[in-house]
Amino acid sequence: MNIKFRKATEKDLAGFIELCNECFEEKTNLLKAKRIFNKYKDDKNHIYVVGEMDKKIVACAKITIIPTMFEHMATYAILNHICVKPEYRRHKIATHLLDYISKICKQHKCVNMSLWSLNFRVPAHKCYKNYGFDVLDAKFFNKGLED
Repeated sequence: MNIKFRKATEKDLAGFIELCNECFEEKTNLLKAKRIFNKYKDDKNHIYVVGEMDKKIVACAKITIIPTMFEHMATYAILNHICVKPEYRRHKIATHLLDYISKICKQHKCVNMSLWSLNFRVPAHKCYKNYGFDVLDAKFFNKGLED
């Protein structure tokens, strides 16, 4: 599958929100999403990513980079709203999305990536484990980014 990953723009928000609402059974309001997106669009630590195919958003994620002053935590990333449109699953799109996210996180000097996932997303959990994330509890995963 020929998919292109890139940082999201405001033009992508309708597709991003539609996909998240579908995958996470949410009812996120587009106007609220635009307001928040525009508030943080110039903040290098808030990154929205989309995967596009045939001019359609089929994958997305949010990356939050968290620099700390603490040696043991250093800089890390929290990932959320990672999803692939259901009819596009089982084609390694999530793996390629995580590869793209990992590169961004490494560019920001993150030492690890963490994410949480809703309990009903069992296939996603398998994907995260296969990618190398460790389960810290029932909903929170962690993957080190050592070279």
